[in-house]
Amino acid sequence: MVTGVAGFIGSHLAEALLERGVTVIGVDRRNAETDRAAAINLVPLHQHPSFIPITADLRNCAVEPLLLDADAVFHLAGVPGVRPSWGPQFGDYVACNILATQRIMQAAARLGVPRLVVASSSSVYGPTDGTPSKESDPVRPASPYAVTKLAAEQLCLAHAARPDCPTIVVALRYFTVFGPRQREDMAIHRILTAAVEGRTVHLYGDGTQRRDFTYVLDAVAATIAAATASITSGVINVGAGTTFSLLDVVDHTRRLIGRPVIRELSATHSGDVPATCADPTAARSLLGWAPAVDLATGMAKQLESLTAAHQNAMV
Repeated sequence: MVTGVAGFIGSHLAEALLERGVTVIGVDRRNAETDRAAAINLVPLHQHPSFIPITADLRNCAVEPLLLDADAVFHLAGVPGVRPSWGPQFGDYVACNILATQRIMQAAARLGVPRLVVASSSSVYGPTDGTPSKESDPVRPASPYAVTKLAAEQLCLAHAARPDCPTIVVALRYFTVFGPRQREDMAIHRILTAAVEGRTVHLYGDGTQRRDFTYVLDAVAATIAAATASITSGVINVGAGTTFSLLDVVDHTRRLIGRPVIRELSATHSGDVPATCADPTAARSLLGWAPAVDLATGMAKQLESLTAAHQNAMV
């Protein structure tokens, strides 16, 4: 089962699993008939006879019937985004990222599902000096969103630590995933889209903040490995261990489109940390995983996808 299947990473994950011959039950509260982004993300999945889409809200739907006979649960559903989490939507963050996760984990344990892979975030580390973050490092979440992601991963791991729990839990701390179908609010999507359309690119802060960017198919490969590797419950970083600034992303964009990119700087938002960088040692040793796509190549693939979508919209 893949929760959040209509999302950015979830749809790519489901597509990869289907290509491997796996039957996928895909759950999402967004309805493709009314949600344009969900509809676009689900297009590659509907052609597969082994894809079973279910529109359901994990906060209140019957969970156990979804998990019957599941070999693994990939729990990617949740409310994303640092900036909106400071506002009145925080209740939705708690309900979706924590309470729904509790329901999924309880059901998985009751039914004896062998493995649950839960999506966490590099944001749980909070502000760092830019050196690679190890899974054993102290966590200092700097936004309400990050607090809920930390709570979700630790909640699942607390269940897994119980002597009577048959479910192994692997919490993956994703580091800034990008690529085709990336959410519209994320930096690379905003920068590429503005450049393609000839608009000014708006950057929060001075553009020097650095991120460990992970191409979506690399993140998917790590996620699938986490469901099959012979490991015990724990946390694993999913990141390359290299960083680029937002100004680097703008420069890559300029080279890709072949013309200057107009940018405008604005104030930094609360919760936006100056740098993220993964120590990928555990991913290499436990999952046999290493990223295969670098930032420039991944951005070229994302630009190709955006350009095709832009051209289709003009027809």
